[in-house]
Amino acid sequence: MEKRKKEIVKMLLNQNLEEKDEEEIIDLLLNNPISIDVDKESDSKMTFGDKVADKLSEVAGSWTFIIAFCGFLLFWIILNGYILINAIDPYPFILLNLLLSCLAALQAPIIMMSQNRQAKKDTIRNKNDYHTDLKSELILETLYDHLEEVIHNQNKILHMLKKLDLEDSKQEKK
Repeated sequence: MEKRKKEIVKMLLNQNLEEKDEEEIIDLLLNNPISIDVDKESDSKMTFGDKVADKLSEVAGSWTFIIAFCGFLLFWIILNGYILINAIDPYPFILLNLLLSCLAALQAPIIMMSQNRQAKKDTIRNKNDYHTDLKSELILETLYDHLEEVIHNQNKILHMLKKLDLEDSKQEKK
């Protein structure tokens, strides 16, 4: 049974481990809870800047923002193109172009920071899932071994009972 566990650990980790390391890994996987709440773990380590970047990404990636921003652009064009006589930003709207460029220059890295943080969180989640799956596989292997032992013992008992039954029937005939 232990040999099979070691083989599974080696196979799943794809590493040549020393015997001591194998035992520690098996003990860790079988006897200790290994699953973690990735969201809770990563949220506890977030800085103020991380929280702002995530919130900005959440807002900037919403339909509300897109619709509101399109409304702002239409308002700007109508105001400076048709309503104001001495427009702040006359056609071809160079100030609007500058504002949009600045917004894009700031928004893109902030969104990328949020995506990088999400990718790290996904990596932690994947590792956690892998360890949980490994532990489940080892536990199932152990249960299978125990079940095999129970079946073997049950067959022994059945064999003994049949022997006793045959002996009883022979004694009854006498």
